Order: sequence, then structure tokens, then C-alpha cells
Amino acid sequence: MLEQAAGLPSRALEAIADLERRVVEADGGRLKLEWGRLRGRAGDRVEDLLWWDGDRLLGFLGLYGFGSTIELGGMVAPDARGRGIGGALVDAALPLCRERGARPVLLIVPRPSAAGKRLALRRGGRLDHSEHALVLNGDPNQGPHDPELSLRPATAADRPFVSRLLAIAFGTPEDDEAGDPYMPADSADGRTMVVEVSGSAVGALRITRNGDEAGIYGFAVEPSRQGRGIGRDALRIACEQLRSTGSRRIGLEVAVDNDRALGLYLSVGFTPVITEDYFALPLT
Repeated sequence: MLEQAAGLPSRALEAIADLERRVVEADGGRLKLEWGRLRGRAGDRVEDLLWWDGDRLLGFLGLYGFGSTIELGGMVAPDARGRGIGGALVDAALPLCRERGARPVLLIVPRPSAAGKRLALRRGGRLDHSEHALVLNGDPNQGPHDPELSLRPATAADRPFVSRLLAIAFGTPEDDEAGDPYMPADSADGRTMVVEVSGSAVGALRITRNGDEAGIYGFAVEPSRQGRGIGRDALRIACEQLRSTGSRRIGLEVAVDNDRALGLYLSVGFTPVITEDYFALPLT
């Protein structure tokens, strides 16, 4: 039975976590489920789709908005595949995306999932981009540290800097508050940090937490300050801070064609977990 959920009670969150565990045990890798967002759903609109067999959750699909873009991330129980559950979840999500005026809608498909790719292609999907997911399971590799470099929590006054940096690094529309994943600086989704050198802002990143796991997103350094070790130093500090406050596992993502960033992450100690393909789905 399909449930369209506006907000997720503890029972549903526990069922999603159990399903995630079963899927990762069967398939390996990881799933991009945005736990900070799942736990912080406002409950004022449908953002999650669940497929139940009695009290057992067999399928899940979450809608995650980033400005005008909506990403769809989910899973189907290993012993329930081939029954059309994944297709039914996607078909139920597309009208919701249409109502919200999404452009584009991106279905996240782990690259090893042939069934996920077939589902995307049958819905008219085209490959938009791909990302490597990486993880740090221990302390970061050590290296030189600039004593003038530090990280601090972002404030509302940092919005113009962060917005401009996002536009340069990721093509995000500048001053697009709705599409800015960094602001508000503190929210249920995580915390934005500003990288400073000698008191001047030179970079930014966002940190999320889910129990003893953490994520680093949207990490960027001013183009004019790149190539000086600032990114490596800042990432190492961020990881050390996360580890000191209880994060056992730290994840991040990088575009498959960004060899420079990938090399930086590997040098700090991150290892690849899986590659994820993002398929743009038509809404007409």
C-alpha cells in the first residue's frame, strides 16, 4: 500500500532506517537519504512516499528540494524487487514535483543498480551528471597547517559572500535565497562554516550530522586563493572537529569530472564508496 506522507513520525523513521540497513547489507555502498531533512520535515506538504506491506516497509522515496531542483532518493527492499514498487513510487512523486514547479527533477541511481537505470530510462530520463561518494572512517591524514587559517560558523552577514561563492563554484544563481543550501546558517539540515585566513573569508562548507555520522557538502574556496593548500587545510580541520565531537564516519561527494577536488579528498584520507548517477526526468 502506498502512503503519501506529510511529515515522518518516529515509527516511519525507524522503518526507513531498518530498510536502509537491509538494502546496504545486500547491495553495499550507501544510500543518499538526507537524514537531516527526513527528521526535520515540516509536515505541511507531502515530501515522502512509503510502500507498506502491513507493518513492513518495502519501498521508500524522498523528495529533496534545492531551490527549483528536486532530487528523488530512495530504495526498495531486496526481497521485494521486480514487483513494480520502485516505478510506482516514482510515478507518485512526479505529480508532486509538477505541483511544486520543479525544474529539473533528478532521480538518484547508484551506478551498480541496473534496475534503477532501467527505471530512469523507461520514464524518459537522461543522464544529467554523476558524483562519487567518499567516506572518511578514521582520523584525517596529517599535514602542514597555517595558524592563520580557521573555521567559524556563518552568520546572516555572510550571505552575499556565500551566495557569490556558490555561484562561482557550482553555478547556483547568485542571491537565490530559496536555492541556497547554506542559508539559514543553522538549521535542521546542518551548519554552514566559513573558512578564514588572517580574518578574511576565503571559503565555505556545510556540515550535517546524523548520529555518529556526518556529511560535508558544497565545499568551495575562492578561485584566487586555490592552489595554496587552503582547501586541504580547511577540510582537515573540519574533519578533526567532527571527529572530536563524536562523528565516527564523515561523507562527502564530488563530481566525477572534478579530478582536482577528488585528489584533494583522497589526500586527506577519504575513500570512494560508490558512484551515483543523476537522471533528469521529464514532467510532461
